[in-house]
Amino acid sequence: MSGDRVAVRKTYKLYVNGAFVRSESGRTDGVGGENVVRGSRKDVRDAVIAARAAHEKWAGQTPSNRGLVLYRLAEMMEARASSLAEQLVLGGTVDAAAARREVDAAIDRAVWYAGWCDKYVALASARNPVSGPHFNFSTTEPTGVIGVIAPEEPALLGLVTAILPALVSGNAVIVVASERDPRTAVVFAECLATSDLPGGVCNVITGTRAELGPALAGHMDVDGLHAFGVGHDAEVALGQLASESVTRTRFEDAPSAKAWFSASYDNLDRVLTFTEMKTIWHPAKI
Repeated sequence: MSGDRVAVRKTYKLYVNGAFVRSESGRTDGVGGENVVRGSRKDVRDAVIAARAAHEKWAGQTPSNRGLVLYRLAEMMEARASSLAEQLVLGGTVDAAAARREVDAAIDRAVWYAGWCDKYVALASARNPVSGPHFNFSTTEPTGVIGVIAPEEPALLGLVTAILPALVSGNAVIVVASERDPRTAVVFAECLATSDLPGGVCNVITGTRAELGPALAGHMDVDGLHAFGVGHDAEVALGQLASESVTRTRFEDAPSAKAWFSASYDNLDRVLTFTEMKTIWHPAKI
């Protein structure tokens, strides 16, 4: 027996507060012959604490600096393009050629949104016409901590499309990865870890939507929830939980995998979904 080799299965961990960690529950699921950590409600709470602590620092960076960080993220995705494509193939939903197209599209989308960091405020802000001896300006600021339930597919392009718009404006994110292909989200988290994104700004949790979605929606320190393809009944249940803390919600149907490649997902409105308008009054004469 001493000569026998025991196969060691790789474990794909959660990405919380800038580190890869196991769930406090110790649970894992077998996916494609490997172990994927199944996150718990406690892991969601830990991720929210990390996101809240990181939000102020991320939102406080200059828009140009946030853009540079997200460009760096795109560079890390490009450096790991082969690994991302290989993981998509192992996920079993696409072949090698389709996987490479998806990776290229995800990188392009990351670059597109990175470019808006120092531009969207100029388009969304306004000088308001008011009577009286005052200037009145409205400008945007990030909503805060955003929970995201990523689409089931495409595992990478859908994930990038779901989280990048919220990061552009300075929000911190906790994303529940695709149940169908959670390993791709963990490989993407390796790109997050090697970019200059501060720990806690984007947290990736693998597990079941049924368990993690309500934990996000009902958390009193989550400011927004964006869910893709959860179904009508889940939308109603999550919306009711979110309403208890006046959490802003956005629910979207999950289109076909091909539809995610459309330029309609390169959309400034997605950045503005989780921003607030702040109005400033200033005397016209001092």
